[in-house]
Amino acid sequence: MDSSPTALFETYDEDLKQLFGSLKDKLDGEAKSLTGEQRKAALKRVSEEIDEAEEIVAQMEVELPSMPISIRQTYQGRLAASKQSLDKIKKTLKDLRLQSQRSDLLSGPGYPHGDDPYTDDPEPYSTRSRLLAGTQTLEDSTTRLDNAHRIALETEGVGSEILRNLRGQRDQLENTRDTATCPSGLFN
Repeated sequence: MDSSPTALFETYDEDLKQLFGSLKDKLDGEAKSLTGEQRKAALKRVSEEIDEAEEIVAQMEVELPSMPISIRQTYQGRLAASKQSLDKIKKTLKDLRLQSQRSDLLSGPGYPHGDDPYTDDPEPYSTRSRLLAGTQTLEDSTTRLDNAHRIALETEGVGSEILRNLRGQRDQLENTRDTATCPSGLFN
Protein backbone atom coordinates (compact mmCIF):
# COMPACT_ATOMS: atom_id res chain seq x y z
CA MET A 1 0.00 0.00 0.00
CA ASP A 2 1.30 3.41 -0.99
CA SER A 3 1.41 5.72 2.02
CA SER A 4 2.19 8.90 0.13
CA PRO A 5 -0.04 11.86 0.94
CA THR A 6 -1.66 11.77 -2.49
CA ALA A 7 -2.42 8.04 -2.23
CA LEU A 8 -3.92 8.48 1.24
CA PHE A 9 -5.93 11.47 0.01
CA GLU A 10 -7.23 9.40 -2.93
CA THR A 11 -8.22 6.58 -0.56
CA TYR A 12 -10.03 8.99 1.74
CA ASP A 13 -11.70 10.61 -1.27
CA GLU A 14 -13.00 7.24 -2.50
CA ASP A 15 -14.26 6.33 0.97
CA LEU A 16 -15.96 9.70 1.20
CA LYS A 17 -17.65 9.29 -2.19
CA GLN A 18 -19.03 5.90 -1.14
CA LEU A 19 -20.22 7.38 2.15
CA PHE A 20 -21.86 10.30 0.34
CA GLY A 21 -23.68 7.84 -1.93
CA SER A 22 -24.91 5.91 1.08
CA LEU A 23 -25.98 9.10 2.85
CA LYS A 24 -27.88 10.42 -0.17
CA ASP A 25 -29.67 7.09 -0.59
CA LYS A 26 -30.69 7.10 3.07
CA LEU A 27 -31.78 10.73 3.05
CA ASP A 28 -33.76 10.39 -0.17
CA GLY A 29 -35.11 6.95 0.67
CA GLU A 30 -35.84 5.70 4.14
CA ALA A 31 -35.48 9.01 5.99
CA LYS A 32 -38.24 10.56 3.88
CA SER A 33 -40.51 7.53 3.68
CA LEU A 34 -40.47 6.49 7.34
CA THR A 35 -42.39 8.18 10.13
CA GLY A 36 -42.24 8.47 13.90
CA GLU A 37 -39.60 6.58 15.83
CA GLN A 38 -38.40 4.71 12.74
CA ARG A 39 -37.65 8.00 11.06
CA LYS A 40 -35.83 9.28 14.14
CA ALA A 41 -33.70 6.13 14.20
CA ALA A 42 -32.90 6.51 10.48
CA LEU A 43 -31.93 10.15 11.00
CA LYS A 44 -29.71 9.13 13.92
CA ARG A 45 -27.92 6.61 11.70
CA VAL A 46 -27.47 9.28 9.04
CA SER A 47 -26.08 11.64 11.68
CA GLU A 48 -23.55 9.00 12.73
CA GLU A 49 -22.47 8.54 9.11
CA ILE A 50 -22.11 12.31 8.77
CA ASP A 51 -19.78 12.25 11.78
CA GLU A 52 -17.75 9.57 10.00
CA ALA A 53 -17.66 11.72 6.84
CA GLU A 54 -16.44 14.68 8.90
CA GLU A 55 -13.61 12.54 10.26
CA ILE A 56 -12.60 11.55 6.73
CA VAL A 57 -12.63 15.21 5.63
CA ALA A 58 -10.45 16.05 8.65
CA GLN A 59 -7.99 13.33 7.60
CA MET A 60 -7.94 14.74 4.08
CA GLU A 61 -7.10 18.16 5.54
CA VAL A 62 -4.24 16.59 7.50
CA GLU A 63 -2.77 15.06 4.33
CA LEU A 64 -3.03 18.25 2.27
CA PRO A 65 -0.06 20.21 3.72
CA SER A 66 2.34 17.29 3.15
CA MET A 67 1.61 17.20 -0.60
CA PRO A 68 3.94 18.80 -3.12
CA ILE A 69 3.00 22.42 -3.78
CA SER A 70 2.68 21.77 -7.51
CA ILE A 71 -0.37 19.51 -7.03
CA ARG A 72 -1.72 20.84 -3.75
CA GLN A 73 -4.07 23.33 -5.45
CA THR A 74 -5.88 20.54 -7.30
CA TYR A 75 -6.42 18.58 -4.12
CA GLN A 76 -7.55 21.70 -2.25
CA GLY A 77 -10.28 22.12 -4.86
CA ARG A 78 -11.38 18.52 -4.40
CA LEU A 79 -11.40 18.98 -0.64
CA ALA A 80 -13.50 22.14 -0.96
CA ALA A 81 -15.98 20.28 -3.20
CA SER A 82 -16.18 17.47 -0.64
CA LYS A 83 -16.85 19.98 2.13
CA GLN A 84 -19.63 21.57 0.06
CA SER A 85 -21.21 18.17 -0.53
CA LEU A 86 -21.01 17.42 3.17
CA ASP A 87 -22.62 20.78 4.01
CA LYS A 88 -25.49 20.03 1.59
CA ILE A 89 -26.04 16.66 3.23
CA LYS A 90 -26.01 18.28 6.69
CA LYS A 91 -28.59 20.82 5.53
CA THR A 92 -30.80 18.05 4.16
CA LEU A 93 -30.51 16.21 7.49
CA LYS A 94 -31.38 19.38 9.39
CA ASP A 95 -34.42 19.99 7.16
CA LEU A 96 -35.61 16.41 7.65
CA ARG A 97 -35.18 16.71 11.42
CA LEU A 98 -37.20 19.91 11.48
CA GLN A 99 -39.85 18.29 9.32
CA SER A 100 -39.92 15.29 11.65
CA GLN A 101 -40.20 17.52 14.73
CA ARG A 102 -42.99 19.51 13.12
CA SER A 103 -44.78 16.31 12.24
CA ASP A 104 -44.41 15.04 15.80
CA LEU A 105 -45.66 18.33 17.17
CA LEU A 106 -48.70 18.45 14.92
CA SER A 107 -49.63 14.86 15.58
CA GLY A 108 -49.06 14.63 19.29
CA PRO A 109 -50.74 12.18 21.64
CA GLY A 110 -54.48 12.30 21.28
CA TYR A 111 -54.15 13.95 17.90
CA PRO A 112 -52.89 11.16 15.68
CA HIS A 113 -53.86 12.76 12.39
CA GLY A 114 -52.27 16.15 12.94
CA ASP A 115 -53.18 18.38 10.03
CA ASP A 116 -54.34 15.64 7.70
CA PRO A 117 -57.45 17.09 6.01
CA TYR A 118 -58.39 13.68 4.57
CA THR A 119 -58.71 11.83 7.84
CA ASP A 120 -61.79 9.76 8.63
CA ASP A 121 -61.67 10.96 12.22
CA PRO A 122 -64.77 13.10 12.82
CA GLU A 123 -62.94 15.41 15.22
CA PRO A 124 -59.37 15.90 14.07
CA TYR A 125 -57.43 18.39 16.11
CA SER A 126 -56.13 20.58 13.31
CA THR A 127 -53.78 23.49 13.40
CA ARG A 128 -56.73 25.85 13.03
CA SER A 129 -58.38 24.35 16.10
CA ARG A 130 -55.18 24.69 18.10
CA LEU A 131 -54.76 28.27 16.93
CA LEU A 132 -58.33 29.10 17.94
CA ALA A 133 -57.78 27.50 21.34
CA GLY A 134 -54.53 29.44 21.71
CA THR A 135 -56.29 32.67 20.77
CA GLN A 136 -59.00 32.00 23.36
CA THR A 137 -56.35 31.35 26.01
CA LEU A 138 -54.63 34.61 25.10
CA GLU A 139 -57.91 36.51 25.34
CA ASP A 140 -58.62 34.99 28.76
CA SER A 141 -55.13 35.88 29.93
CA THR A 142 -55.55 39.43 28.63
CA THR A 143 -58.82 39.78 30.53
CA ARG A 144 -57.17 38.55 33.74
CA LEU A 145 -54.26 40.95 33.24
CA ASP A 146 -56.65 43.85 32.63
CA ASN A 147 -58.52 42.98 35.84
CA ALA A 148 -55.26 42.75 37.79
CA HIS A 149 -54.19 46.12 36.37
CA ARG A 150 -57.54 47.69 37.32
CA ILE A 151 -57.27 46.31 40.86
CA ALA A 152 -53.70 47.62 41.13
CA LEU A 153 -54.85 51.10 40.08
CA GLU A 154 -57.71 51.01 42.60
CA THR A 155 -55.30 49.89 45.33
CA GLU A 156 -52.93 52.69 44.39
CA GLY A 157 -55.82 55.19 44.66
CA VAL A 158 -56.80 53.86 48.10
CA GLY A 159 -53.15 54.02 49.21
CA SER A 160 -52.86 57.63 48.03
CA GLU A 161 -56.05 58.55 49.92
CA ILE A 162 -54.71 56.93 53.09
CA LEU A 163 -51.43 58.85 52.76
CA ARG A 164 -53.34 62.13 52.32
CA ASN A 165 -55.41 61.37 55.44
CA LEU A 166 -52.28 60.53 57.42
CA ARG A 167 -50.59 63.74 56.26
CA GLY A 168 -53.66 65.71 57.34
CA GLN A 169 -53.67 64.00 60.74
CA ARG A 170 -49.94 64.73 61.15
CA ASP A 171 -50.56 68.38 60.37
CA GLN A 172 -53.40 68.42 62.95
CA LEU A 173 -51.15 66.82 65.58
CA GLU A 174 -48.35 69.30 64.88
CA ASN A 175 -50.78 72.22 65.14
CA THR A 176 -52.17 70.81 68.37
CA ARG A 177 -48.65 70.41 69.78
CA ASP A 178 -47.69 73.94 68.72
CA THR A 179 -50.87 75.29 70.29
CA ALA A 180 -50.25 73.30 73.48
CA THR A 181 -46.67 74.61 73.82
CA CYS A 182 -47.58 78.27 73.35
CA PRO A 183 -49.87 78.64 76.39
CA SER A 184 -47.48 76.82 78.70
CA GLY A 185 -44.75 79.26 77.64
CA LEU A 186 -47.02 82.20 78.43
CA PHE A 187 -47.51 81.09 82.01
CA ASN A 188 -43.80 81.08 82.85
